[in-house]
Amino acid sequence: MIAKQVAMKSVTKSDFAELIKYLTDEQDKNERVGFVSVTNCQSDRTDAVILEIINTQGKNTRAESDKTFHLVVSFPVGEQPNDMILKKIETKICDGLGYGEHQRVSVMHHDTDNLHIHIAINKIHPTLYTILDPYYSHKVLGQLCEKLEQEYGLTQVNHKANKAGSENRALAMEHHAGVESLLGWIKRECLDQMQAATSWAEIHQVMDENGLELKERGNGLVITNQDGLMVKASSVARELSKGKLENKFGTFAPSSHTETEKPKRSYEARPVRSHVDTTLLFARYKTEQQGRSANRTREWKIARDHKNRGIEEAKRSAKLKRAAIKLMGSSRAEKKLLYSLTSTALRNKIKTINEQYRQDKETLFKKYQPQQWADWLRSQATEGDTEALAALRAREAAQGLKGNVVGAGGDQRMRSNVKASQDSVTKKGTIIYRVGASAIRDDGDKLKVSRGATTDGLEAALRMAMERYGNLITVNGTDDFKEKIVRTAVSSHIPVTFADASLERRRQSLLSSNNQPENKHDSTNKRGRRTGSGISGVGSAGAATSRTADSVNNGINRFGFPSKPNIGRVGKAPPPEARNGLRNLSHVPVVRFASGSEVLLPGNVPHHLEQQGTQPDNELRRSIFGTVTAGLAAADSYIAEREKTRLKVLDISNITQYNYDKGGPTVFAGTRQVDGQIVALLKRREEIMVLPIDDATARRLKRLAVGDAVTVTANGAIKRKGRSR
Repeated sequence: MIAKQVAMKSVTKSDFAELIKYLTDEQDKNERVGFVSVTNCQSDRTDAVILEIINTQGKNTRAESDKTFHLVVSFPVGEQPNDMILKKIETKICDGLGYGEHQRVSVMHHDTDNLHIHIAINKIHPTLYTILDPYYSHKVLGQLCEKLEQEYGLTQVNHKANKAGSENRALAMEHHAGVESLLGWIKRECLDQMQAATSWAEIHQVMDENGLELKERGNGLVITNQDGLMVKASSVARELSKGKLENKFGTFAPSSHTETEKPKRSYEARPVRSHVDTTLLFARYKTEQQGRSANRTREWKIARDHKNRGIEEAKRSAKLKRAAIKLMGSSRAEKKLLYSLTSTALRNKIKTINEQYRQDKETLFKKYQPQQWADWLRSQATEGDTEALAALRAREAAQGLKGNVVGAGGDQRMRSNVKASQDSVTKKGTIIYRVGASAIRDDGDKLKVSRGATTDGLEAALRMAMERYGNLITVNGTDDFKEKIVRTAVSSHIPVTFADASLERRRQSLLSSNNQPENKHDSTNKRGRRTGSGISGVGSAGAATSRTADSVNNGINRFGFPSKPNIGRVGKAPPPEARNGLRNLSHVPVVRFASGSEVLLPGNVPHHLEQQGTQPDNELRRSIFGTVTAGLAAADSYIAEREKTRLKVLDISNITQYNYDKGGPTVFAGTRQVDGQIVALLKRREEIMVLPIDDATARRLKRLAVGDAVTVTANGAIKRKGRSR
């Protein structure tokens, strides 16, 4: 984790409103803005927060420095802490800097390879109206990051600076712009020759051969090239500082070289080292940039000429009006009034023309804004240029996806036909796709579901991997992720094969367990046996046998609820008490006896049918096909609504559908009515679970108080203290 302050070199750029507008701008992307958190403000609305913070900054009239502290917290590639951990990290960093009571807006971005949070902090205290500038904030941030990495088990990053500030800035420029810096070129091309020089004459000769010049500037030395670019000599190497060179060679002696010979080599802005040849691409980039500059100059001149003609025409019109007023036979007061109206109209006209020119100029400069090499590659890759995409992925700065990923198990490469919309392309050549509510990242070799890792997202990633890499795929990541991938492949009937033998065995095992009831059903039909209490005569015996076997083996019927009691013993033919029962009588159009008449003995008669009160045969209190289906839809609707709110307000607990597989005590948290259906809210630790219920259960739950401990049986009944609720 790296936390860095984005310094504003000009106070005029310290516009809190523009900063928030940039941070919350979607930029025509679905995968950019994550959660937005507002702290220490009266409102959660962005426009109201901006107005409140600007008014607070206006209370301090003495401060002349930047009143906004822009902080960026970035995480390594593949590290995706959840929203709650990110909020805690943001809070502890701001408290460590002394901004715990200050107003701030935090925005999470997902449109790059590194998850990062922008934090816009108001330096002016909301009640004291004093400004706070942390002393040596970079050291404090390094210590805080190191502590938070250990506390939350994040990737350990070196936070101790071992390079000068100018060298770090040069490396950052090479990393983000993709173009070699003058400092980097000198260190790679001629530093060894400069360090091997034994006199001022030799070091000046090395400079001349490389198109450079060593000059005095202030109290030190600088190295300049033919275009006027310069770097501090001590930034290239500490041995080249003025003090150390004078101790070695004596007092500084300027270069006496006066010839105009062409140097053997010279610095030229070129792409950083890459694994592919980018010569033609870079030439096209330079040509396009020169063309953009020429087009901008031409259209800017047209806009200026249009503005000047409009102003001249307005002045000419006003002059004609004044001449007409002068020839009028009106009184002096009337003429004075008409002159005033004419002047006002002229000023308004000129103001309108200048405002239109300003808007046209902004549009023009935005249209022809110069692009860095990496930004140009990204824009070309977004438009479908495969060469530009390959150049992005071949940069030394580019790294493959890490974490929970799906890749190729062989050498097959195919074109994906999955309907996925391309959202954006990062500077490292990672394509971000949108498939429904999920985001899938593609670095050319692997796929990763970065957000919305639901069943639909995993299924889309599997199908995309199968169509792109073939049927043999690899899965890397946590055990939980691998299990989800295997289950998704089985449940979605995706014909893939896993390169990992253990995962493939797990897939085969799930396939066998899922196909077992169907196999029994098929074999029964082939034999033509009609044993059991069929529900439609001849053709239903096989289905009845399948359900009976399923109940015996698993204790669960085909709807996922406990099977019915009194199924009898297992055999080629069921016992008399299990045949022709009344349980399915309402579904039997014709009652048929498979053999001759039979007599039931007293021991064969079920005990619950004689001299006993009516008792429930199944604890399920709601219709399987009606209430449950509608209740699940209502639960999904409620969860989706709360998730939208949770993206803005992080204090809301995580909410999911009730999971029968998870154990542990639950607490009653209330009921909600959604689309005419009633759902119960059950809390387990920090998670809220939604369970559909019927009207009778809802009436019984009214007797409970929020916070009472409850349990949920396997059939969906809610109980408290041993009583069914």
